[in-house]
Amino acid sequence: MTVLLNTLYVTTPEAYLRLEGETVCVMVEKEKRLQVPLHHLGSVVNFGDVMLSPALLGRCMEEGRSVVWLERGGRFRARMEGPVNGNILLRQAQYRAADDGAKTIEVSRAFLAGKLRNSRNVLLRGARDSQDDGERAALVQNARLVAGHLRKLPHAPDLDSLRGEEGDAARIYFQSMRSLMRAPVRGDFSFDARTRRPPTDPMNAMLSFLYAVLLHDCRSALETVGLDPQLGFLHAVRPGRAALALDLMEEFRSVIADRLALTLINRGQIQIGHFEKREGGAVLLNDDGRKIVITAYQERKLETLTHPVLEQQVPIGLLAHVQARLLARHLRGDAATYVPYLHR
Repeated sequence: MTVLLNTLYVTTPEAYLRLEGETVCVMVEKEKRLQVPLHHLGSVVNFGDVMLSPALLGRCMEEGRSVVWLERGGRFRARMEGPVNGNILLRQAQYRAADDGAKTIEVSRAFLAGKLRNSRNVLLRGARDSQDDGERAALVQNARLVAGHLRKLPHAPDLDSLRGEEGDAARIYFQSMRSLMRAPVRGDFSFDARTRRPPTDPMNAMLSFLYAVLLHDCRSALETVGLDPQLGFLHAVRPGRAALALDLMEEFRSVIADRLALTLINRGQIQIGHFEKREGGAVLLNDDGRKIVITAYQERKLETLTHPVLEQQVPIGLLAHVQARLLARHLRGDAATYVPYLHR
């Protein structure tokens, strides 16, 4: 169990959370492992089979705290929340934009431009850090190929064309992932391609886990500004799918989740013993591995950088909130375009 910022992450299987007065108590096998004042929490994220008492759930719903359940590997299972006090005028603008084919393509293009630009920069950073001339040249070449797909985005006439450019760029990017790892760790962390549902190797397991946590943060950011996280532009709308959160997450995948995964592997903080293999070939982080990744993720969110649009220092943990507000400004008509986050 970990409390970071204002979120309680419960990673211990079969934990039970109950309310004692104004305190949340985490019980494991009838032993109290953690207690946190309720007013310190904005949300609770549970991994695996975690239960909450009716009294605690009721308070969370009444006071606007979200409660999320993820599978042990990080895949979304369910979310509970009380009444949503969204900005109806903003949501009307969002719904109109989503019904406008040209606007849908414009906003989708911006999300993907941010993703491809940031992916390219991750490859170039890896090239600068590489000690191998051949790998350095290959990373630079793949960065150029990703940039080529980036340049094609303004000319893509429809969503399928945009998705095609993104898919081709993503394949090139992930083909480079192994070269971004230090040579001593490559034996344990081989990586050939992105695999999901289920992830079939440790690196994919960590990426899936981090993407799930990042998606939760993007959804919370959108809800905070009053946007509907279910109605996206790039990702198709499906019942239970936070399509707009998936859209917003695209520009953050490489610079937040991917780079953190690589850092943890290259520094030896995550090792092969932090994973477990399931029937059917699925590979997942074990309990200790999840705790290490969550702690590192939250520590990363506390770091600050200069936001290129605001031109001021912003904690990484608030980047999604800043971008959600920039998106809301554009949809309301207060900004001519949506400018994605571009990592320097």
